Amino acid sequence: MREAPSAIQGQPTQADDDARPSLVQRRKEALRSDIAREAVRLFATQGVTGTTGEQIAQAVGISARTLWRHFPTKESCVLPLLSAGLDLAVDRLRHWPPETRLLDFFAESCQEGGLPPGDPVILDLIRMTSTDPALRSVWLQAHDDALPVLAKLLARRSGGDVDDLRVKVHAATINGALRAAAEDFARRFADDPEAADSEIATCILAALRAASEGLPY
Repeated sequence: MREAPSAIQGQPTQADDDARPSLVQRRKEALRSDIAREAVRLFATQGVTGTTGEQIAQAVGISARTLWRHFPTKESCVLPLLSAGLDLAVDRLRHWPPETRLLDFFAESCQEGGLPPGDPVILDLIRMTSTDPALRSVWLQAHDDALPVLAKLLARRSGGDVDDLRVKVHAATINGALRAAAEDFARRFADDPEAADSEIATCILAALRAASEGLPY
């Protein structure tokens, strides 16, 4: 989960525009994405246990040593894909107007096409995380990495402290809602890779709406 500077109350600053990745960083991210996609392809066709890091590296056209410089395990190779949607959601939240409620902001973002499309590769991967413990661990890591970033955004917006329990709970609630929405969409549209982007929006808004209702128990 990458983090970029942001203004008070969640408004973008010039620093946000200036904090674009360098050419070297873009190439690194492109390579990591290629590795992730080849890893998913191999995991899907021959299983996670039947796939080696060397095979992933060969599929990408790099040495195993290069692959291990980027990822500590073969399962962690998929982290860039699992964190992509979270990165986009957090980037959107950096432009969350102070006077707009969270649900309204996400609804507007959906209408503006500000949500990621239903990438079949990522959806396949999310489905695999429900049955493979190692991939599940990477999926949860992606969301765990997002927690402090979300907490900082919420603390800045509310004027509170990032270590405040209330801020942490709110960040965890949004994080959990986004994860549940992604898993629900991946499960329900497993046989429909061309599902409209509006269906993704429906899942996200439903999850956030449930989270905002609080605990009815």
